[in-house]
This record gives sequence, structure tokens and C-alpha cells, in this order.
Amino acid sequence: MSDTTASRLERWRERFRTRPGRLVGPGALAYLAMLGPGLIAANAGNDAGGVTTYSVVGAKYGYSLLWVLLPMTISMAVVQEMAARMGAVTGKGLSDLIREQFGVRWTAFAMLVILIANAGTVIAEFAGIAAALGLFQIPRWVATPIAAGVVLFLVTRGSYRRVERIFLALTTVFLAYVGAAFLAHPDWGEVARATVVPTWQWDPEFLFVFVAHVGTTIAP
Repeated sequence: MSDTTASRLERWRERFRTRPGRLVGPGALAYLAMLGPGLIAANAGNDAGGVTTYSVVGAKYGYSLLWVLLPMTISMAVVQEMAARMGAVTGKGLSDLIREQFGVRWTAFAMLVILIANAGTVIAEFAGIAAALGLFQIPRWVATPIAAGVVLFLVTRGSYRRVERIFLALTTVFLAYVGAAFLAHPDWGEVARATVVPTWQWDPEFLFVFVAHVGTTIAP
């Protein structure tokens, strides 16, 4: 680890060091500050592709795939923790680490795969924006350029702190999921059973939906 990276990590440790169990005052603010990037990364999965996939799963198979959420949540936490640990320890990005370990060719291949996956994700996001604003009778040819302009402005003109605050504010929208779950009046006994009792089918449509479920949860 370089001296610069080590000093940066030490400054962050000093900044957020607090007494365990302190839930009010500066200590609580430090915990919330550390949770910020995690909340943003976790809620990034609640995108247009994720909502569409989960809706299709629920409409087609009901509660039968709820059990997938448990291993997927654990897997997502492991992947994010690994990525954060690699970045914090080495001070390098994914492409740099792949190049050091496996060479330029595998780096180019990995980046190409990520580029294709992210391009599909971006297309899905703008399609979702157009569909959502279409509910308010806003034409997609108007909604899409405006959304693209806002994103471009945030990326090119916004500071890290400002963009982080905007994203944190947007995460509060997903509290509506909790209300929607109760308003749907599900059979909570069946929900509990389907969450802990796995069910499986071998037909191609089920396998396709299962793979889509995994892919939209652990996205690039």
C-alpha cells in the first residue's frame, strides 16, 4: 500500500472513530456517514431492470421465488465487501487489479463484458424513466433527453459530496416498498414459508427468470 493510500485510510479511521454502541450525538452521525455509500450501492439495484424483473417473477411465480432473496442478499453483501476491501487496501480500480494479475488481454475482455452489461443497464434505466414519466403524460422523447441532461450535469459538474447527498435523498423513495408490501395484503404465512422453503422447476422459462433474478441483484 502506498504512503498516500495509508494516510488517507488513517484519516478516515480517525474521522469516523467513535465509541461502540453510541446511538445518539456525533457517534450516530459517524455511523450514518459510513452507511451512506452502502445505502447508495444497495439501492442502485432497485433500478428499472430490477423492478421489471421482480414484477415479472411475482406475476408469473407468485411467492415461490422469495427464497432466492436470502442467498442473493448474502452474495451481494459479499461481492460489495470484496470490492470495497480491494479498493481500500490497494487504492486501485478493478481494471488495474485485473491487469496486474492476469495481463492486458484478460483486462480488455473483462472491460468489454462490463461495457456491454453496463450499456444494457443504462438503456434499461432510460426506458424505465420514459415509462415512469409516461404515467404523467410526459412523452418519452421529452423525458429521456431531460433525464440524460440531468445525469450529464451531475457527472460533469457535481461534486462528490453533492451527488452523494442527492443519491441518499433518492434512497428514501424506496421506503415506499414497505408500505406497498402491507397495502398488497399478502398471505404472510405463505410469504414466510416461501422465504425459507426453496422450490425449483426445470423448465427453461423458470431457469431464465431465475438467472435474470440473480443478474439484476448482483449487477456490474
